[in-house]
Amino acid sequence: MITADTISALLRALTFQGGFNTGLVTLGAMLLGLAAGGAGTFLLLRGRALVSDAISHAALPGAAAGFLIMAAMGYDGRWLPGLLLGAAVSAGIGLVLVDRAVRFTRLAEDAAIGAVLSVFFGLGIVLLTIIQGLPWGKAAGLSGFLLGSAAGMLQSEAWAIAGAGALACLAVFALRRPLTLVSFDPGFAQAQGLPLALVDMAMMGIALVITVIGLKVAGVVLIVALLIIPPAAARFWTDDVGTMAVIAAGIGGVSGHMGAALSAAGPALPTGPLIVLSAFALFVISMLFAPRRGAVAAVLARRAFAHRVHRRQGLLALSRGEPIYDGASIRILKRARLIRGDLAPTDAGRIAAAQAARDEARWRLARRIWEDEALAGAHDALLPIESTLTADQIADLDARMKPEACA
Repeated sequence: MITADTISALLRALTFQGGFNTGLVTLGAMLLGLAAGGAGTFLLLRGRALVSDAISHAALPGAAAGFLIMAAMGYDGRWLPGLLLGAAVSAGIGLVLVDRAVRFTRLAEDAAIGAVLSVFFGLGIVLLTIIQGLPWGKAAGLSGFLLGSAAGMLQSEAWAIAGAGALACLAVFALRRPLTLVSFDPGFAQAQGLPLALVDMAMMGIALVITVIGLKVAGVVLIVALLIIPPAAARFWTDDVGTMAVIAAGIGGVSGHMGAALSAAGPALPTGPLIVLSAFALFVISMLFAPRRGAVAAVLARRAFAHRVHRRQGLLALSRGEPIYDGASIRILKRARLIRGDLAPTDAGRIAAAQAARDEARWRLARRIWEDEALAGAHDALLPIESTLTADQIADLDARMKPEACA
């Protein structure tokens, strides 16, 4: 149940007033989301979004192995840098295996990803089970790497995650131009002298870093969502790559901020799932309300198109003196006061009908004269001719139409 205390705690967490450690965790999650959204843009455009899934699942056995090695040497097996180093090594091995399987076998990339993902994740679960059975393994808390566990994060760990997230953001910004070129046209990028393999490696390296540092916050299962959902949401808003990366980073940052704040405000709420749910909420908003590609915009565009079709058909029928049978055309022309209740045209209706007939004749002549495919495709017979042709072109058409009319 949502209470006034819960809302107050959420507002304090959102404004970084919920305590130093809570603010640090929130900042780290926000920076992680910024980096994941920006890097995920290029992974999505390059068609490598699912590679990040293999990286995240391949990181689990490395974290478990890191714990076993540190504990066997007499150190604290829960030391986060050691766990993340093991996760990075394991994830790197998984990434190399996916690459080699695609290059040197007949496996498609999705099959190679599925094989590596399942084998490494299974190995990680086995190692976690073994650790929990050891006398010094019950306090490991490694199960938090599955879904994230930011609530018990130490200040040093939060600082490390925040710092690594900031460095990943800088790396994405510094490499944005070669990443853009490789994402859209790898052949042209190679012809321009860009080292394609090196740029791909840098892209995967950034994804690996984000995945590894995000294990503590979002977990193995959910960190991939931060690399995919924000850029997928940003794609609804723009066609420009730079703008898309900025929007995706913003969505990722807001998701991390909101998810961490919600986790801090509620009793024992998991951070990772809340971050992903926040990102999904922004994705749904983008899918519905983006001005160009959103579902609402698409519905409105279809309605506007249908309106233009019915209006044009009704006006052409009026120009030929034919009765109008279509109910939608009748309603539209009545609302525009182009016809009366008895379906007879008003003065404005006669003028509009004559204009529609003249435009239709102009376009028929234009297609015969110019035979231009681009010109033919630019006109849908529903918009005024002035929206496509220049005044000089229209005057030329009118001058050609007069001799035809006299003949």
